[in-house]
Amino acid sequence: VSTRLARTTFACAECGHESLKWLGRCPGCASWNTFAEVLPAPRSAATARREGPRTEPVELSSLSGADEPRLSSGLPEFDRVLGGGIVAGSLVLVGGDPGIGKSTLLLQVAAGIASGREACPEPDRRALYVSGEGLFALPETNLEEVFRRADSLAPAALIVDSIQTVYTEAAGQAPGSVAQLRQSALELMRWGKTTGIPVFIIGHVTKDGDIAGPRLLEHIVDVVLYLEGERFSSYRLLRGVKNRFGSVDEIGVFEMTGEGMQAVENPSQAFIAERARDAVGSAIVATLEGSRPMLVEVQALTSPTVTPAPRRTANGLDVNRLILVSAVLSRRLSLPLASQDIIASVVGGLRVREPAADLGLALAIVSSQRDKPIAGDIIALGEIGLSGELRSVSQLDRRLAEAERLGFTRAIVPGSNAKGGPLRAGINVMPAPTVRDAVRLALA
Repeated sequence: VSTRLARTTFACAECGHESLKWLGRCPGCASWNTFAEVLPAPRSAATARREGPRTEPVELSSLSGADEPRLSSGLPEFDRVLGGGIVAGSLVLVGGDPGIGKSTLLLQVAAGIASGREACPEPDRRALYVSGEGLFALPETNLEEVFRRADSLAPAALIVDSIQTVYTEAAGQAPGSVAQLRQSALELMRWGKTTGIPVFIIGHVTKDGDIAGPRLLEHIVDVVLYLEGERFSSYRLLRGVKNRFGSVDEIGVFEMTGEGMQAVENPSQAFIAERARDAVGSAIVATLEGSRPMLVEVQALTSPTVTPAPRRTANGLDVNRLILVSAVLSRRLSLPLASQDIIASVVGGLRVREPAADLGLALAIVSSQRDKPIAGDIIALGEIGLSGELRSVSQLDRRLAEAERLGFTRAIVPGSNAKGGPLRAGINVMPAPTVRDAVRLALA
């Protein structure tokens, strides 16, 4: 019987696309000169030792549907995004722009785990923070040495900062290479699953905002979190994009202060706190992030263009929705927007993705174009269709409850949402079948 020799492959350093030969341009991400040789990784003794005992197959119908016990991080907003807390043995990847606060956040998570008592009765509950940057608890980059120290310490959680700086002897290439990223992540996953200790790894991002080597890391880990925020804003949003143990719709809201990340318990109040009442080009929208309703301010500015093609610029909004809403307003309301640049923004650095914000965006544009403010006690909700109709939004009652709690007294909603009668006694629900009707109600 002939045996086949292990063959070397080539992988893109940006996206992880693999090929049997070197390529000048990556077919996966179209990057040039990013392919590097990936040598086959030898099976190390340390890896074989950590594999643990073999498990037997279990009949699917006999599996229990009970929730796994979760470890509290001490930060309710962080636990919310994870689905209720940290799952034992999970591998969590946290990404974000440089300086956004990834290390700060996970240092606070480590402190919360070490000081908490909810899920672990032992008084000596410790967290091990491994930094390849030369700081903090264990300044070490060799994973074999990290595992040796962690085995003797038996921490409640292991945090690695960052995955691009550590290396394992099982892969014979430099830290940060494709082979090292893959092998290091696999080694961390094996160690976490074998010991039952949750592992957090910080990942640097590329110039496009993606975690370096995303196809290598995101498919290996159990949870992927992104820490987002504007560079000059104090607010930070922790968003889940993959979660094997919970929903990916939840977000956590933090404020970066001199004492670290502070949870924002009332995001709606924070995002609209600095809004000038009766401001021109401003509308309040009740958006829904997972199970949490939040009020955000949408601003728009129209200005005569100096170029043949007017610009459409969006910050925190989908630029395609801005183009759609602008076209509907031009066609259905006969607004002269073809000669106007339109700049739209969501205040506070939040990114609004749902179409329910269309009506608020439209009202802000009309308010700016007519130089007439929208009353400060009005919120607007609704998706705009191409014919100018307003389409219903989901979970309207929860959105209205949040608006009522913050003192808003009127809500413009799609007519189809109000067919069942008044939704809340404390807020005046004004149905609008079309965007033209909504403009009439808001700017009366």
